[in-house]
Amino acid sequence: MNPSHFPNEPHALAERSPRQRLYQFGDVLFENLTRGFAFLVLGTIVAILVSLVMTSLPSIKAFGFGFLLSDDWDPVREQFGALVPIYGTLVSSFIAMLIALPISFGIAIFLTEMSPVWLKRPLGTAIELLAAIPSIIYGMWGLFVFTPVFSKTVEPLLIATLGQIPGVGALFHGPPMGIGMLTAGMILAIMIIPFISSVMRDVFDLVPAVLKESAYGLGATTWEVIWKVVLPYTRSGVVGGVMLGLGRALGETMAVTFVIGNAQRLSVSLLAPGNSIASSLANEFAEAVGDLYTSSLIELGLILFLITTVVLALAKLMLLRLGRLEGTRS
Repeated sequence: MNPSHFPNEPHALAERSPRQRLYQFGDVLFENLTRGFAFLVLGTIVAILVSLVMTSLPSIKAFGFGFLLSDDWDPVREQFGALVPIYGTLVSSFIAMLIALPISFGIAIFLTEMSPVWLKRPLGTAIELLAAIPSIIYGMWGLFVFTPVFSKTVEPLLIATLGQIPGVGALFHGPPMGIGMLTAGMILAIMIIPFISSVMRDVFDLVPAVLKESAYGLGATTWEVIWKVVLPYTRSGVVGGVMLGLGRALGETMAVTFVIGNAQRLSVSLLAPGNSIASSLANEFAEAVGDLYTSSLIELGLILFLITTVVLALAKLMLLRLGRLEGTRS
């Protein structure tokens, strides 16, 4: 081919070369910038962990592993234990998830599969508005509105029915005060339902319509489409939404502080007042006197940090295991 046919080609290459180098520099800069953001998050987590461990050392040295198993909390004698707050955190979060999961799942399924078109937007907006309500508002509503009604109606019914069943009855004995572990769990459930249901709704909407239409065409029912098509396709997103709700339940402070009772007593009954790690920190950190008292409270924060980390790690392992099992079946 005659080069004279392209007289301007070398000139064009010369013009593009600096631009290409500029683009390449921009790509490298963007890559390093995003990598820096990722390492910044990792570094922040490590810095928080190191800070919590260092400031918890006096308590760790004084009480050792027994701190996790002791229900003592006496600032006067400087005897501290984390069993009551740990128990309260785990039990109230478990109650919240037990209530919130089926309700959130039902809300998400209704909005994506069964709701009329005219109802989807206002109902979805109402759920998102619930997620935007500050936690202290939930706490105040729980203390002044929910607790009196709960103590006069629901708790007497639970004591008279479930409280009489051998074994299970121990969970529902005691005076109907309205505040306690069960109340805290129910308030937490109301708080996390908008988060879980919103995430579930969004990931359910991502399922390609052709997959669902194919299943319906083969004669599948709505439940079969949800169970065998929608959930397998959105498994990671659903677990992520559940973990988001659980993370808020584990670390919620103000709403729990209002309704849990803030009692450093270990009780089997769900109707009895209790405490959580977050509410203990909120109530006592400002008035903590002495290094050991402050260090014990910070160790509670370290324990909450580790609990959250373990829960997220278990969720990730569950997803990996499910992925391997699915690959084996296929």
